[in-house]
Amino acid sequence: MPAPPAAKNAAVAKKGKDVYAGPSEIVEMPPTPMLDEDGKQLFDLEGKPMFNPVVKQQRDKKGHPLFDANGKPVFQTATELGFDAKGKKMRIKKVKEPRTTSIEISKGTLTVDGLIGKAALNYQIKDFRYLYLYAPWIGTVVVSYQAFPGGVEQPKAFDQHTLTVKVDEHQFQLYSEKIILSKKVESAFVSVDRQFKLDSKYPAMGYGKSLQAPYSWPGAKASPESKAYVKPPPVPPSLRQTLLLPACPDGQMRPAATSSNGAPQPCVAIAPKPAEGATPATDAAPATAPTAPETTSPPAATAPPPSDLW
Repeated sequence: MPAPPAAKNAAVAKKGKDVYAGPSEIVEMPPTPMLDEDGKQLFDLEGKPMFNPVVKQQRDKKGHPLFDANGKPVFQTATELGFDAKGKKMRIKKVKEPRTTSIEISKGTLTVDGLIGKAALNYQIKDFRYLYLYAPWIGTVVVSYQAFPGGVEQPKAFDQHTLTVKVDEHQFQLYSEKIILSKKVESAFVSVDRQFKLDSKYPAMGYGKSLQAPYSWPGAKASPESKAYVKPPPVPPSLRQTLLLPACPDGQMRPAATSSNGAPQPCVAIAPKPAEGATPATDAAPATAPTAPETTSPPAATAPPPSDLW
């Protein structure tokens, strides 16, 4: 007669082989976005966002999901992976760090179409991926020393101390006192993003690891020459802004010449224009007031001459 199931389980328990009745599924954490040192999303060469590897729950020596004393899953860490499904210790594989290219721009100058757009540029880029050159009337120019989707090769762009790229009829040139990339002349790969605009009316420069906007624009380190404040020269008088003076009332005008202290002249009355053929009032003889006509009294009556008869 076969033994009952309870007797079988008891026999197995005596031999030390407990039957596992817990959960068998491994809990996985949702992937987290991969961020750069500034806390911004990283993108791959195809412009897709990058994510960190999925973090899984550890297994114990028997291959079962591992929980802590409070019944919460214990997840793998960078230094502890736990065991696999067969109870074998999982080893951490040593991954070689990808080769990086570092560049340094010292006392650099960015010119656009031959005009200086940015000066005293100082950058130390340990992991050089992309340079961003910006001009408001062009857009954002992405430059790399490696090929990337959408990038067009421009031969002989990196030439020791200078980086020169062309966009249509415009030219960007970056100069550095130190060699930018290599002692050899090398190509650059260039693309243009005409939609991305900065809140600036002047050219700008930055670097980062993203091929899509928004781009990162880290600030350059302070230049030793720029620590002290230098007062800029005064604006030439011909370039200074002047306010329009209010119009003079009717019958008045403002002299064109300015006063000795530079202040505008006040409005004065307009002298009347003399009639044709007449001399100015200042040269004419003074007019005399009209006199009343002379009156004569009637002659007095005379007595008749004496008569000889008397």
